[in-house]
Amino acid sequence: MSKAAPFTRHAIALSVAMLLAACSPSHEDPSTQSPDQPGQASGDLPGASSSAGLPSGRIAAGEARAQVKGKATGQSCIDCHGADGNAPIDPTYPKLGGQYSDYLAHSLQAYRSGDRQHALMAPQATGLSDQEIADLAAYFASRPTQLRDLHGVK
Repeated sequence: MSKAAPFTRHAIALSVAMLLAACSPSHEDPSTQSPDQPGQASGDLPGASSSAGLPSGRIAAGEARAQVKGKATGQSCIDCHGADGNAPIDPTYPKLGGQYSDYLAHSLQAYRSGDRQHALMAPQATGLSDQEIADLAAYFASRPTQLRDLHGVK
C-alpha cells in the first residue's frame, strides 16, 4: 500500500463529513422536538424552512383557516377531515392529523396548480395563498396522529 493511500482515505472521509454538515440544517434544536410525535420531520419544527418553498406556517392561523367554508364546495377542511384531521366523513378521505407538513403543503400546491386532480380538493385549493397553505399544513401537522405504517404487519 502506498504512503498516499491513508491520506486519500482521510481526505475522502473529511470531504464526506463536510458535505453532510453542509446539507444538515444548522438551526435544528433537538429540545424543540416532541417525543410524543416521533414521526415529525425536522422541517416541521418552528421556524424551519419548507421543501415546498413556502413561508413558515402558523398553527393558530391554520386552525382558523381550516374552519373557513370554501366557496367552491361550501365545505371547510374540518367538515371533511375532522377537527384534528383524524375523522374523515368518507373512508376514502385521508387522515391529515400528524402528517408531515411538507407533504400536506406539496399536496395542496399540486391541487392548486392542477397537477393533482380531485373533484373536491382542486377547487378548494385553487384560491389558497402560499401563506394559507403553509398555515394549514402547520396546523394539521401539529395535531395528534392516527397515521399508521406497516411496521409489524405480517
